[in-house]
Amino acid sequence: MNEPRPPRPTAADIERQLVGLPPRFTKEQVAAKADVPQELAERIWRALGFAQRAGDAVAFTDADVDALRRVRGMLGSGLLDEQTLIRMARALGQTTARLAQWQAEIVIGTVLPQEPSHGDLNRVLDTARGLLPDFERLLIHVWRAQLAAAGTRLLALADVGDELAPSRVPMAVGFADLVSFTRRSRELDERALAELVEGFESHASDVVASHGARLVKTLGDEVLFTAPTAAQAAAIALDLVERDELRIGLAYGPVVPMMGDVFGTTVNLAARLTAIARPGTVLVDSALAEGLEGFALHKIRRRPARGLGVVQPYVLRRSSS
Repeated sequence: MNEPRPPRPTAADIERQLVGLPPRFTKEQVAAKADVPQELAERIWRALGFAQRAGDAVAFTDADVDALRRVRGMLGSGLLDEQTLIRMARALGQTTARLAQWQAEIVIGTVLPQEPSHGDLNRVLDTARGLLPDFERLLIHVWRAQLAAAGTRLLALADVGDELAPSRVPMAVGFADLVSFTRRSRELDERALAELVEGFESHASDVVASHGARLVKTLGDEVLFTAPTAAQAAAIALDLVERDELRIGLAYGPVVPMMGDVFGTTVNLAARLTAIARPGTVLVDSALAEGLEGFALHKIRRRPARGLGVVQPYVLRRSSS
């Protein structure tokens, strides 16, 4: 006789087991208990990426009250104004949403068979609940370490007067693009394509980190990274192009960092160089080439770059000596 299947976990089951606290308050009640204006509370929830709740829905916990009280404390301290706080909340919400989705997919892909049953879904929930305490501690540790690394990078970019100018800083920018990705996406099934992208992103992340640089973002078939020096960017590009069939463009110059991303003419130039690079090659601009020693540079014909005029690219290779 077959054993009865356990019931399928509901959204309430997931929230109760992973959040750990029962919902007790409506959105008006949670704002009132935290002594935060209702309009500000709603702006914060939206910035954090939380779903809109009906006014009479009991969907908030004591942890939400505590979170809003901490927000009120930060505003009251004078260290942050409201606009800055909302920007930081939006950055936190977007980053943690992607992180949570990524981790959930990894756990599900590891625990579940190809055709999951209700019992398998309960096993996923049990696994996630068991991992939660260690993941939570690891998250705080890694965040603090990354915050320290970000501060160190800003100090390295300080000018001679020891004044930080985070709105416009010189650095090397690199784009690496997988060759023939469109063709491969038609030839591979979804799982194989996902494995290709994940392998590329994982390798790029390891290489960038090993050279003390930063992986800014991944775009499926493309990664964007920054490095404090031209030499670091060149070493990263050459390591990357040795393993995967890539086109890579590097440029050096002022960059505007904003919300974890980077903007400006230097970023656009690196992207244009990537577009005109041949498969398996690294192209660099004149500014980055001037900052390199110990690498082989081959000057090629000048090229028009949309929106940037005519640029002088160089092919970057390892020095034969």
